[in-house]
Amino acid sequence: MSVEVLRAEVLGPVPHGFLGRRGGVSTGIHAGLNVGLGSDNERAAVLANRDLARDAVLPGSQLVTVHQVHSPDVVTVRAPIAIDARPKADALVTATPGLLLGILTADCVPILFADAQRGVVGAAHAGWKGALTGVAEATLDAMTALGAERSAIACAIGPCIGRASYEVSEGFEKPFLERDAEDARFFSAGAPGHLQFDIAGYVAARLASAGVGRIAMLYEDTYSQPERFFSYRRACHAGEPGYGRQISLIGLA
Repeated sequence: MSVEVLRAEVLGPVPHGFLGRRGGVSTGIHAGLNVGLGSDNERAAVLANRDLARDAVLPGSQLVTVHQVHSPDVVTVRAPIAIDARPKADALVTATPGLLLGILTADCVPILFADAQRGVVGAAHAGWKGALTGVAEATLDAMTALGAERSAIACAIGPCIGRASYEVSEGFEKPFLERDAEDARFFSAGAPGHLQFDIAGYVAARLASAGVGRIAMLYEDTYSQPERFFSYRRACHAGEPGYGRQISLIGLA
């Protein structure tokens, strides 16, 4: 099975793609294109999958990823980073051709950013902690520091857990509402004592408030599509001992 690459028209000609689990060499619970170095999948399989992912989006490029920690921290990349020297951060930006930025997810929100005219791109991993503490806005700031114009930056929000699949306990919403009471619209009633959280919509609203004019959402729920996407929450509910990660990529040719 070939690698599935989902693209967003809003990002124009910039090489990019949101990849799921289709394709790849991993087997068992990690079957498919698992790129997670932190998973208990064989390292050789993960490295082979990372090569397949890179070649599906920008052949000949240097893939750069970070050690994700659910932070708002951003790394500006000007040269390749060794796979075992990945800095702790949750977003990357670059204006250097030949580098391919990668963000790993398994329910969290992958965001790809591009100012195609000025040749600046970015990628961010937004779990609820990173989204709340401003990883999207920090990525925009890092891009403008490289010469991008905020109003010219286009953003695409890739496959992530959907509202119908993302149940949270009552009280989870408190820090969101303390920051902005209007964010109540991203929480709806669920089972007794629980709410359903629209994290993709929340991230999109934060981007819009930060001055991004063009935002696309793919509306692909990772939890409910086991054949296409890895999902941390689904793996937990199934009692599986581990889970795979998919990758979202963007770079400059």
